[in-house]
Amino acid sequence: MPIVNRVADLHAEITAWRRDLHAHPELLFDVHRTAGVVAEKLKAFGCDEIVSGIGRTGVVGVIHGRRKGAAGARKVIGLRADMDALPIEEATGAAYRSTVAGKMHACGHDGHTAMLLGAAKYLADTRNFSGSAVVIFQPAEEGGAGGLAMVRDGVMDRFNVSEVYGMHNFPGLPVGEFAIRSGPIMAAADHLRIDIEGVGGHAARPHLCVDTVLVGAQIINQMQSIVARNVDPLKSAVVSICVFQAGHTDNVIPQTATLSGTARSLDAGVRDLLEKRLGEVVEGTARMLGAKAKLTYRRGYPVLRNHVREAEFAAGVAAEIAGVDKVDTEIAPVMGAEDFSYMLEARPGAFIFVGNGDSAGLHHPAYDFNDAVIPLGASYWVRLVETALA
Repeated sequence: MPIVNRVADLHAEITAWRRDLHAHPELLFDVHRTAGVVAEKLKAFGCDEIVSGIGRTGVVGVIHGRRKGAAGARKVIGLRADMDALPIEEATGAAYRSTVAGKMHACGHDGHTAMLLGAAKYLADTRNFSGSAVVIFQPAEEGGAGGLAMVRDGVMDRFNVSEVYGMHNFPGLPVGEFAIRSGPIMAAADHLRIDIEGVGGHAARPHLCVDTVLVGAQIINQMQSIVARNVDPLKSAVVSICVFQAGHTDNVIPQTATLSGTARSLDAGVRDLLEKRLGEVVEGTARMLGAKAKLTYRRGYPVLRNHVREAEFAAGVAAEIAGVDKVDTEIAPVMGAEDFSYMLEARPGAFIFVGNGDSAGLHHPAYDFNDAVIPLGASYWVRLVETALA
């Protein structure tokens, strides 16, 4: 079953929505314009219920089907798109580029929102399904845990969602292709902060100091031994220090230094191991060099884990749209993180990747969502609802 004809007819209109959202990026929970646009369109589409302010600035639309399901049951399927942008200065040069300095849609959430809006318009017009489709527009995916905020605000229980599905564009995967796997597909993401205290002093008299720059450098080196020598080689882990702050001038050994970064894992046991060994390595290395160091390890998004039955179902729907040979059902897990994981902890469901073609990578200043993806993504949502709620 190819792209839905009526969705294809909406391609230009959905593209215009996407480019408007792209030009007006908003961060984290501060997505008031975006949420307003979404709510206004859902109202114009004729959704049966529209609720704003879930998870602070999330928007939910409910569309009831006209068909009768088996034994009168009214199953409810949730479809989720994220709305927020990133604090990056755009470098695409597009005519519709960001109008807000230092902010851009560098992860394609503008495309995700537009595709789900297109699907909502189609579903509200046709209603060729039983039960209900719940379209969920989420804020603050980029580090704010907006998915958790919506779950805690009752999005699953309030709308009786029985299954929930998500989708993300994937640079490097050809347009027209999908990728998915059951089980872990995206990593847990934890935050590291290391505070180091030594003995500051004149740079010409290092023997009277405990150099926190040296200590920090040795800690960074030793931390990599955890992945190399403590984690099972058949399992995955990433430890990256991305910030090193110390000193203010070139002739003073600083008294303190701060490191911060991230730890990624796909397995609960590996996650526990990283937290334990990082603390030991940080404190032990500093002590060996005469300094003090404290690790603050804060757990962030959990592993995004697709449920087996729902992943197989999602793959089947994608195959109907793109063809069986265009759906990779065994894609290797990626070490990026996604707070759709919280929704999959609350309900069974699946997260799928849709190809964005040969674009710049996610979170890159030159990234742009590929508008050619729109008919595929919107058709996937439509067929998922019509198939699940037949």
